[in-house]
Amino acid sequence: QVQLVESGGGLVQAGGSLRLSCATTEHTFRNFAAMAWFRQAPGEDREYVASIATTNNTFYGTSAKGRFTISRDNAKNMIYLQMNSLRPEDTAVYYCAATRFGDWSDRENNFWGQGTQVTVSS
Repeated sequence: QVQLVESGGGLVQAGGSLRLSCATTEHTFRNFAAMAWFRQAPGEDREYVASIATTNNTFYGTSAKGRFTISRDNAKNMIYLQMNSLRPEDTAVYYCAATRFGDWSDRENNFWGQGTQVTVSS
């Protein structure tokens, strides 16, 4: 069973920062191709934010470039999302995800956490 547990969400004013954390097991952390952050705002589709591979290669969605940084701690089996210069439009539930083979469209081999709410006030 793949366990992904997010933390770090909350309420922040526009222009502020938050750091999200996602904890998982050693097996998932070391054997899955990549982990990522997605987000979903009310009434919207789930949106890709950023991902990081076991090689430490990082990738970002358009909304995250230049403001968000994804990283991983191999000793703690955790990934992080440092979010700076937050905007009201960043308000969403943020989900941690893990992909076994690196294909985010592969539903059978992708797993999701429960999500953590981020609210940015104007």
